[in-house]
Amino acid sequence: MPRHRSRRSGPARRPRRPPAEYRLVLEPNRIEKQYWRDLWRYRELFWILAWRDIAVRYKQTAIGVGWALIRPLLTMLVFTLVFGRLARLPSEGEAPYAVLVFSGLLPWQFFSTALSSCADSLVDNANLLTKVYFPRLIVPAAAVISSFVDALIALAILAGLMLWFQWWPSWRVLSLPFWMILAFAASMGPGLWLASLNVQYRDFRYVVPFLVQFGLYVSPVGFSSALVPERWQLLYALNPMVGVIEGFRWAIIGKGAMLNPAGFWLSMAIVALLLVTGVRQFRGMEKRFADVI
Repeated sequence: MPRHRSRRSGPARRPRRPPAEYRLVLEPNRIEKQYWRDLWRYRELFWILAWRDIAVRYKQTAIGVGWALIRPLLTMLVFTLVFGRLARLPSEGEAPYAVLVFSGLLPWQFFSTALSSCADSLVDNANLLTKVYFPRLIVPAAAVISSFVDALIALAILAGLMLWFQWWPSWRVLSLPFWMILAFAASMGPGLWLASLNVQYRDFRYVVPFLVQFGLYVSPVGFSSALVPERWQLLYALNPMVGVIEGFRWAIIGKGAMLNPAGFWLSMAIVALLLVTGVRQFRGMEKRFADVI
């Protein structure tokens, strides 16, 4: 009989545990507890989606990124001709009317582009939402961030326009990053409301262009806020973009720019309210996105 050599069995080796970022733990309400931490863990997906939106926006167009130059320039020319030359509306301080218009058009273009992209972001990424888990807040946030590219191009046009008119800004221009962050918050709040509602009610896809077009004429883009009667200033400031646009002009035009303190803080309160309630509305509907979309 052949002898079988007995193997001495050593201590059993424990399987190596994967790193914490790749470990899946099933725990009740874990997603709710770790949601804001997951936003940081999935930051790479955030940048991937933002870069994809930037690359796709002007893909297969003859002019390409030139559209980001043409749209604000043509709008500025029309507003300057209609309000500045024909209606002869006054500017703010001693600034040329074209600088007044473009300094209001810059935040408005960012707001309108970001709002439209944010409202359609979840529906446009339906395949992604139904397959894998990640914090859904990443999708509309990436859509808003991608609109910064157009804003930076418009900022370069504004710099060239100021050189053309030899209009030199004061130290207030250093506050522009703050006003850009404020414009981001002003577009993110209503954008989250529209993005979550658009998943369940597709009618909002047709409402958004109307809101953007209507908001252009009730916001001080082509004219100065000083033209609004004083008794209507607070009511007018309920439009959150009033404070944002006035802030941009305060930073760019400098002396003589209209900035109503009471109206400004009221606009900022509306921006904060829309942002907080927008996040709560989005988080409340987030669990049903994959089923409804």
